[in-house]
Amino acid sequence: MTQAHIDGLLARAIALARAVRIPVSPDICPQVRLNRRARTRFGCCVRGDGGCTIELSAQLARQGSEEAVFRVLAHEVLHTCPGCANHGPRWRGYAQRMNTAYGLDIRRTDSFDGLGLEDDRPVRWWVVCARCGRRIPRMKRSPLVDHPERYRCPCGGALAVEAALPQAENGKP
Repeated sequence: MTQAHIDGLLARAIALARAVRIPVSPDICPQVRLNRRARTRFGCCVRGDGGCTIELSAQLARQGSEEAVFRVLAHEVLHTCPGCANHGPRWRGYAQRMNTAYGLDIRRTDSFDGLGLEDDRPVRWWVVCARCGRRIPRMKRSPLVDHPERYRCPCGGALAVEAALPQAENGKP
């Protein structure tokens, strides 16, 4: 996807939000900044210098569908609204307004699968549910990896960590 095409999707997201009376910032940079280092974040709204710049993961721009890119851009545009720096009630209300008006699926968080991307990050630990067998990949050490006994799977099952594999053997089962 070209930079011009992505910038056009940003302009469309801004226009659609304004059309349903969402108070997006008038000071949004019209050019999307591609972040080539982002590995787990698909988009970001950066405030500074009196305005807002929308960043997009270069991986999403390369591999994502137009619909996925637009959804992330629309999500970030909502962060430019007053009182919407986080995913609080006001942000959620605006997201619901956009979703209802245009049949979108703007979410608080998204996933590689949800955006149609391949997750190529190396898996270092697998957290496994004893009840349903769900396997949760973990790339970084975290409280979940260190203390799985403090957490439960959505099904209610106990979690355990599989032994870390050497870097060369990492991958998905």
